[in-house]
Amino acid sequence: MKKLLVLFCVCLLILQCGYHLRGVGGFLPSHIKKISIPMFENLTTRFELDLTLTQSVIDEMVARSDVEVTGDTQSADAVLVGELSSFNVNPIAFSGEATADRYNITIVADIKLRDLVYNKIIFSNPKFVYKTEYEVSQGTDFETVETEAIQEISQKFARSLVMTMLEGF
Repeated sequence: MKKLLVLFCVCLLILQCGYHLRGVGGFLPSHIKKISIPMFENLTTRFELDLTLTQSVIDEMVARSDVEVTGDTQSADAVLVGELSSFNVNPIAFSGEATADRYNITIVADIKLRDLVYNKIIFSNPKFVYKTEYEVSQGTDFETVETEAIQEISQKFARSLVMTMLEGF
């Protein structure tokens, strides 16, 4: 019986030792049940970047958290706002035909997550930077595949942003 009690105590200790997986568990403070994500402000020259990135962030938030995303800021417990300040596409590799086939893409945004219940900012990154490389097929330029590329990049941007916020809680 003593051995069973000791085994039980050891198991209890192991469960309470503080180890946990990142991004699992409490995403936000427990009082936040609804979050509003209004359209990001687009200060770049890239057409509809705000629409694509905002929708991807909403999709990622729904997939990775247990909060409800609402379009009504008045009924929300928190609001996530973003301002897209930069979108750069630079060629970094060239094919034998002297056309770029690999591009370095950088998105810079000012991101704030405000707790509306306690009226305080719970996450802020004024220079959130997402960088990636995008490869196009030989003989194709970025402008030809721009819509498809931005869609793919926006999903990766959203995953990076939401995971960055997850690590804070």
